[in-house]
Formats: sequence, C-alpha cells, structure tokens
Amino acid sequence: MSKRVIVIGGGIIGLCSAYYLQKEGHQVTIVDQSNLDAGASYVNAGYLSPSHIIPLSAPGVMKKGLKWMFNASSPLYIKPRLESDFLKWVWAFNKSCNLSHVNKAIPAIKSIAVWSQDLYDDIKKDEHFTFQYEKKGLLMLCQTEKMLEEEVHTVQLAKREGLAAKMIAPEELKILEPNAKIEAKGAAFYQCDSHTTPHEFMDEMKAHLKAAGVQFFKNEKVEDLEVSDKRIQSITTDKQVLKADEFVLAAGSWSHMLSKKLGLRLLLQAGKGYRINTTQITGITLPAILAEAKVAVTPMNGFTRFAGTMEIAGINHNINHIRVEAIAEAASRYYPEVTLNSEEKNNAASGLRPVSPDGLPYIGKSSKCENLTIATGHAMMGWSMATATGKLVSEIINDKSTSIPTQMFHPDRRF
Repeated sequence: MSKRVIVIGGGIIGLCSAYYLQKEGHQVTIVDQSNLDAGASYVNAGYLSPSHIIPLSAPGVMKKGLKWMFNASSPLYIKPRLESDFLKWVWAFNKSCNLSHVNKAIPAIKSIAVWSQDLYDDIKKDEHFTFQYEKKGLLMLCQTEKMLEEEVHTVQLAKREGLAAKMIAPEELKILEPNAKIEAKGAAFYQCDSHTTPHEFMDEMKAHLKAAGVQFFKNEKVEDLEVSDKRIQSITTDKQVLKADEFVLAAGSWSHMLSKKLGLRLLLQAGKGYRINTTQITGITLPAILAEAKVAVTPMNGFTRFAGTMEIAGINHNINHIRVEAIAEAASRYYPEVTLNSEEKNNAASGLRPVSPDGLPYIGKSSKCENLTIATGHAMMGWSMATATGKLVSEIINDKSTSIPTQMFHPDRRF
C-alpha cells in the first residue's frame, strides 16, 4: 500500500532512503534545512570501506582522546564542555570502549558495509549512473613499527571476516604506486574497498529522485512535530505544515534535537571533518589512509582529496586552520613531493558527521513513536553504509523482514 513518507534530511542517508521508498511506490518528500549542496555528504573521502570493521569506540581511544584534548592539531579532538547531552555521550562512549563491544560490532559493521557496496553496484547499473566508482582497494600507510603491528592485527581480523586484505612491504608500494613517492615502512592493503567522487553520486541521485516524482523542500528547517498516541501527525517547518503517514529522521548531527520532542534522547555528537582538494598532479592513483595522522587520501575525478580529523566540539561549521594545516603537513610527510598551497588550504571545507557513543548507527523505530524510522549516527561510515541503510529504512516502513539483522543498530539500545 502506497504511503506518504517525509524524509527529514537530504544528505546521503536521506537520499538513499528516499530512493528505495519511491521504488516501492511510496509518495516521498525530502525536507532539508540546507541548500543540498554542502556538508558531510559532499566533503567526505568517498570510501566504501568494509575494511573499517573496528568501531570508533575501541579500547584505548578514550585514553588517546584525553591525551589529545590539549592538542588542537590531533586526529581526534574532544572539546570539553559542561553540557548534559555531551557529558552523557562521553560517559556512554567511554563505556563502549572495550573489547567485548568491538567483537560484537565487527560482524554487524561488516555485513552492512559489504551489502551497501553491492547496492551501489546495483544502483549504478539499474539507473545508468555515471559517477566515479573504482574498485582499487585501500592502503593503510604506516610510518612506525607500532602502527604496522596494529595493522597486522586488523588485517588478521579482516581476513577472519572473509575480507580480502594483506600486508605489503615498501618495495611492493613502489609497484602499486609507481608515480607517487611514498614515505612509509609498509602498509596494509585492503583489496575489498572501493572509492567514489561524492558530489557526482549526490547530484545524479537528486536528479533521478526529482525525475521519479520525489518532492524536495530545501532551505527549510523542521521546527516542531505534532505528536499524539505515539504517532507523528505532522511536522512544522519555518515555512509550512506537512502531513504524512510515515517519517524518516535522517538529519545527521541535528537528529538528536528533533528526537527530544518525542521524549527520545538519542545520544549523538557532531564530529567535524575537513577536506582539502588539489588539482595538482600528485601521481596518486590508490586511495590511502595515512595511519598515524588519520588522514584519508582519495584520487577523485579530476582532483585529489585529503580529508580527516574528528573534532567533537558541538554543531558549528567554523574552520579551524590549525587542523587544516595538520592535514596538509601529513600529506607532505607521507607524500614528500606533494605540497598543498595556501589557496587550496584556504578553500578547505568541513562537514559534521553524526557520531553515536558506540560507533554504530541508529537504524530502526523507537518504542517512543510508531511511525518514525530513525537513520543516523553513522560517524565516518555514512558513505560506506548509506545504500544499505536506505534499503533497511524501506524494509522497516514496508513491514518486511530486514535483509540483515538490525538489533545492534536499534535506536533504543542502552550503553
């Protein structure tokens, strides 16, 4: 039966939810407070990374976070502040940083990321999209023996999960990347990964959805929800009142604000990331993560992108130039022939990634509301998990059995 569905949020998760819902015959409307041309869905590294099986909340991360708290250029920066939501999130994050949680999370992360990759394949083929989508794998470049040891462990975990991965020596790096000088003691090579140019996919998907009859309301902020008997009756934006049968909350880092109106406290913090683009000839043909610096490098369509950092400092789009400089310095440290110039650094952009305390997304319906499906909290894995998340949203709204287990992603889970 066709339903009227409003998707709150027009990022990658919202668009993919709309895509699968309209394919099932529903009347879909997307509402977003932005102009639908900026943010995390446009400035990310473009990775489809089943290799990223270890959640952000892993043993030792909280300790590193405390150490890095006083270093504005560190890969992970948590700005301390006396806010109730932030303190609850920190407590839950710290509680999640244990081996037991990691072991439970790995299969869940792998299943949704691998499935998502297959769904990108299907979309490109079925809709004749032309966005860049290359299956070249991903390098984890290591400059220290300590990091190499960590990667050996992660490669073993990946292989145990059936993912294609191996360690490679510096000599092999030269064969894989003959036109880029690399300073590294070695690398992990995850052949299971692939990469894209984000804005190409976003633009093609928006055009496709509009042609399919999906209605878009952009630059329109959702201000209130009318709720009765555990059901949303309508939403009020700064311009109009909209009614629907079902609602999808895919508003990224802003999702927890709206969830409060339902008496649901989604623990969520905005994790700011930065990107620098260069059209210089870098010789880089393989995506790589500069392991110690936590900087992602992606050869995109017509340019190379350097992206990174996780800055948990509230919702703002301020550019911290110390962190931009840290990304540029890391690029030159690992690729000595690459120097990002002042103009490129001045053109850096940021995006806010919604980070849950346990490194897993929220996907599903809360007991607080019968006709709201939540899809947020993906942290750095939003791009990798987007298509599968959209498909799950559609299956949940259609009352179908989900293609993969979703219990680990339940929005009512406790930490």
